[in-house]
Amino acid sequence: MKIRVVILVYLLSLFARSSHGIVIRHDVGPGEYSLRSSDFPQVFFLEQQGMRKVCGATLVSDLWALTAAHCVGETSLGSVIQRGEEFEVEIANTERSIDLVVLHPDFVSPNTPEVDLALLRFSQEVNYPEPIPVNTQPKELGEVVTLVGWGYFGLGTTGRQYDDGTKRQAENRISHADQQLRTFFDDPRLPGSAALPLEGTLSLGDSGGPAFLETPAGLLIAGVSVGQIEGPRFSEETQGQYGSIAVFERLSLHIEWISGVINSDY
Repeated sequence: MKIRVVILVYLLSLFARSSHGIVIRHDVGPGEYSLRSSDFPQVFFLEQQGMRKVCGATLVSDLWALTAAHCVGETSLGSVIQRGEEFEVEIANTERSIDLVVLHPDFVSPNTPEVDLALLRFSQEVNYPEPIPVNTQPKELGEVVTLVGWGYFGLGTTGRQYDDGTKRQAENRISHADQQLRTFFDDPRLPGSAALPLEGTLSLGDSGGPAFLETPAGLLIAGVSVGQIEGPRFSEETQGQYGSIAVFERLSLHIEWISGVINSDY
């Protein structure tokens, strides 16, 4: 059976509002998931469209950030770079300029991505904040990861609901690790539920956002959000309900490419 992954991007023709953020447990106060703007300063959004913050990215070196490759076309990033101009983003309240995009060589197209990763180069070194290193060990199965995203809030009982522009975090556990990583949104009401205290999932529009591992040496980025599996109960309007499965590119399998680009003469 072919598994379809629904890309987490904003589709203007289908929705009147932005569609990106964190869907949380129905029985935990939303404030428990909220972040200050200074939390996880290495994570930034690529584009703001009115109140909408579209696609995430994470600083992984003083010159490079990681995101989903399809985000290059879902924002104006691709067209700006193609014109030979620099694309402006904000990191830790400071404007930074992206001057180069490097797509993973196995990325096919936004409609049929094979490896949905892109590296973004800054025109000048980013001295603050400290970048978050990429996880190199393929031992992610069963580990708890922290997810970070903006905007489209929702509850596990109903799925995504509305965009309020709030930066949030959530936790989930890696339930599947092969070519990609997956997380399953556990329902705390079910007997034997393994739902975490801040159990949650990313929602439509959070492509490119990180899945962080907490280690004794600090945070590592283990995955980049690329979509949600479309199952029998999936619908656009209830995306993010309990039982949903989020999909992330597994960075430990792409260390050679990431390191090769970062350490190259680009």
